[in-house]
Amino acid sequence: MNNLINGYAKTGFLSYARKVFDEMPVRDTSSWNTLLSGYSKQGSVKETYLIFKEMPYRDSVSWTTMIVGYNLVGRFQVAIQMFLEMVASDVLPTQYTFTSVLASCAAIRALYEGQKVHSFVVKFGLSSHVSVANSLLNMYAKSGDANAARNVFDRIVVKNTSSWNALISLHMQAGRVDLALTQFEQMHEHDIVSWNSMVTGYNQHGFDVLALNMFSRMLKESSLGPDRYTLASALSACANLGELSVGKQIHAHLIRTEFETSGAAENSLICMYSRCGGVDIARKILEKNRESSLNVIAFTALLDGYIKLGNISPARKIFDSLKDRDVVVWTAMIVGYVQNGLNDDAMELFRSMVKEGPDPNNYTLAAMLSVCSSVASLNHGKQIHSAAIKSGEALSVSVSNALITMYAKAGNISCARRVFDLIRLNRDTVSWTSMILALAQHGLGAEAIQLFEDMLALEMKPDHITYVGVLTACTHVGLVAQGRNYYKMMNEMHRIEPTSSHCACMVDLFGRAGLLEEAQDFIDKMPIEPDVIAWGSLLASCRVHKNVELAKVAADRLLSIDPENSGAYSALANVYSACGKWEEAAKIRKSMKDRQVKKEQGFSWIQLKNVVHVFGVDDGLHPQRDAIYKTMEKIWEDIKKMGFIPHTESVLHDLDNEVKEQILRHHSEKLAIAFGLINTPENTTLRIMKNLRVCNDCHSAIKFISKLVGREIIVRDATRFHHFKGGFCSCHDYW
Repeated sequence: MNNLINGYAKTGFLSYARKVFDEMPVRDTSSWNTLLSGYSKQGSVKETYLIFKEMPYRDSVSWTTMIVGYNLVGRFQVAIQMFLEMVASDVLPTQYTFTSVLASCAAIRALYEGQKVHSFVVKFGLSSHVSVANSLLNMYAKSGDANAARNVFDRIVVKNTSSWNALISLHMQAGRVDLALTQFEQMHEHDIVSWNSMVTGYNQHGFDVLALNMFSRMLKESSLGPDRYTLASALSACANLGELSVGKQIHAHLIRTEFETSGAAENSLICMYSRCGGVDIARKILEKNRESSLNVIAFTALLDGYIKLGNISPARKIFDSLKDRDVVVWTAMIVGYVQNGLNDDAMELFRSMVKEGPDPNNYTLAAMLSVCSSVASLNHGKQIHSAAIKSGEALSVSVSNALITMYAKAGNISCARRVFDLIRLNRDTVSWTSMILALAQHGLGAEAIQLFEDMLALEMKPDHITYVGVLTACTHVGLVAQGRNYYKMMNEMHRIEPTSSHCACMVDLFGRAGLLEEAQDFIDKMPIEPDVIAWGSLLASCRVHKNVELAKVAADRLLSIDPENSGAYSALANVYSACGKWEEAAKIRKSMKDRQVKKEQGFSWIQLKNVVHVFGVDDGLHPQRDAIYKTMEKIWEDIKKMGFIPHTESVLHDLDNEVKEQILRHHSEKLAIAFGLINTPENTTLRIMKNLRVCNDCHSAIKFISKLVGREIIVRDATRFHHFKGGFCSCHDYW
């Protein structure tokens, strides 16, 4: 009868096994254990436990069967608890019991419980059993106790391959790849686990060349063929190195040896080809095995491969073909849209995700906040912030960092600071850098510098972007000496080599302060070749300080790098105009026309109710044109009565003052402000964006307008934010 139960149980007919068991007139412990084992191996935890509870007598086999059953379904903590109850019931564990419970401890890295089990191993005299010693070694290795693992290894009299494999795994886990190789070379015989430990360990620790060398050595020296784990690591190494040719050789080996390429191997191949630029081959593998069990990682890799090539259409087709799309897939598609500048598509897909997909994670939210940052959409940014709060991700560092940037770029520096303060205990370098950059862009140079000093006091290490932020802060408030010190500190204290961005900041710092000769001298001594930004900064400063000769030098150097740079022509023409040299200015503009170099047009825009309204100079296309012009004319007269004097020098053409005033009155930012005043309630803050630097006349006029209408007006131009309130600007007229 017991043999019948065993036969039915092992062939999957548990209902028959149970029927035989129930009809037995007499049952012994073996009957119970046989039935218990059948249900345990099938993963029927509840039924197994009920049978276990009904047993009149439980021996070591009964308890061990329960421990093994819980291990099979991943309930490792319950398996450990079952072992402790077994010992408390005075049932002697066997070597099989110990190997099972030590596997439970290893799986969840339960070092304390593993040490307890070890004490029982010693107590019951099973330390000399190789299988138990190997299990102890594996448990200590997985739990990270290298000393205990080494002690166990040294006491094993007859070491088998599993003993050596456990020690190699320990060294690889700790990143001691040299020690792992030493142990590997000392082995008399290698099994597939030995080779996999080496190939996978090298791959996981970034030694991808060594991983491929070991894989090649395995093919040459061993009679063993690679399994799916070897292949996954070898192909991952190819992907990390961008070694498409080596990946193809591995693929060819699989075909030649008739290796089954469905499932895991197929996923590894798709990932490798996708990451190495062979997306077309990856797509063919996918289409050939459409019915196979491809995992989300492979689909995501293929998706990412198309996205990196900027080929969004097939990427979206793959996304739509997926039945079970997890948060990683949704995020990959959203990030693809963001990276290719398709912000509207990213926003639309995110809305779909919120409605029908999984909850967004911190990566999804950070990606969406970058969309809001790029379009400076405060309303959308607040909605994403709300979604982050609901999902519990608002205080994650990546989301908080993205929130700081979003609020700063949307003009709300107080909210950016509030988010920064909320993550006081979790700030990383990016958090500090984001806040320093935000304060610098808003002209709060003193606060940015103080924050940088606080960062250094906490021994947080700044990176090259942090220094861009602090040098920008010095530039916007004219702290030349402090800027020099930080530039020196960057290299001498933190060993950060100056980049073109740092050098451009220094040129801008000297140029804005009127130290044009020092700016030129700095360019001449730059450790890297001056680029368009450096010469452009010097040229802009020459315009402000009306230095024609140096402007010609800067423009010539700039145009030698970028002959089609319209900014260089415009800036030089403007320098001539500002100095009253109208003929020279006209020649430059004619040269632009002859060479078909188009000047960048100035635009300003304002977002109301999720609609962006764009204005150009003398804009006549807006539906509310008449109301906007009428409002602006009234404002113009009112602020002139308050003492505003139009800055006609800002019109760099030889025209009558009356014509110049009309041009100035219809500058794009003024029209955007008039539109905002018409369409928003009183006391509402106006947020205006502009693609070029705000001119002197607009800057002066907006100060008066802010006082006239009693509102804060925030203007973001090409270089910084200006907060106008009560007749004053946050830049203190230094921009």
